Amino acid sequence: MIKIYAPASIGNINVGFDVLGMAISPVDGSLLGDFVTVKSANSFSLKIKGKFANELPLELNKNIVWNCWKNFCNFIQRNIDIEIILEKNIPISSGLGSSACSTVATLLAINIFLKNPLNYQELLIMMGKIEGEIAGSIHYDNVAPCLFGGLQIILNQEKNITQKIPIFKNWIWIIAYPGYKLSTAKSRSILPKKYYKETCIKHSRLLSGFIHACHTKQCDLAIKLMQDIIAEPYRIKLLPKFFNMRESLKIIGALSSGISGSGPSVFAICDKQEIAIKIADWLKKNYLQNNKGFVHICKVDDLGARKLG
Repeated sequence: MIKIYAPASIGNINVGFDVLGMAISPVDGSLLGDFVTVKSANSFSLKIKGKFANELPLELNKNIVWNCWKNFCNFIQRNIDIEIILEKNIPISSGLGSSACSTVATLLAINIFLKNPLNYQELLIMMGKIEGEIAGSIHYDNVAPCLFGGLQIILNQEKNITQKIPIFKNWIWIIAYPGYKLSTAKSRSILPKKYYKETCIKHSRLLSGFIHACHTKQCDLAIKLMQDIIAEPYRIKLLPKFFNMRESLKIIGALSSGISGSGPSVFAICDKQEIAIKIADWLKKNYLQNNKGFVHICKVDDLGARKLG
């Protein structure tokens, strides 16, 4: 039996649309992500449990775990007789890498169970392909940090898809899921097909400057450059409380804030625990819409997906 945990993640980090992604874990030591268990069996079967299990489709061939199993079988050219148990703890269409959690945990669990017939490069490519089937285009900004941990920059070069870059260890990340869905496909469809040259130049300047600031440990510069001029100006139409949230959190002491992935989850950054608690309290009172929503004070998860037990 193999049990894998795959952590939640924040895509884009404002300045890195489809290029940056970071794995996160709560500072209290709890695990924020999906669990997948693989056991020997006489035929394939799938069991689903967890807080958000009821959000997944009932049809087997529409389930992402089944799709992972099918892709793995096709790759090794034989059916794999196993029982898979998915514990779904990240809500779908939340902006926290929900599909990546399930994809990474499932493929890694199957691979380890079968004594690693795929290397990590082959696994990552398969993960990106499955993510693309959901979002409409192949992208790695959630699966890469979910698999490898830390802050990842997606290079998408042959044999060099992703690289880990340093991030400020004193930053505290507060994430809030309001309790409703916002599909990645919808969030992507609202973006323009073309951007002005000036916007592209400014975005390049912001992203390259942010990466430089991370490597040279210039915290203030990194914060100043953490601007989203590609997606946020359009996606805020889907998040009516966003501007009020940003201004309120800035007053409390947030260094920066933004949309997590394609939303509707948001994140804020600070460097003091007492401010993090105040930010979390404000988000609980003002950003959550129902009892499905949650807020977590987090840190960077440097481990990524890992075997438990």
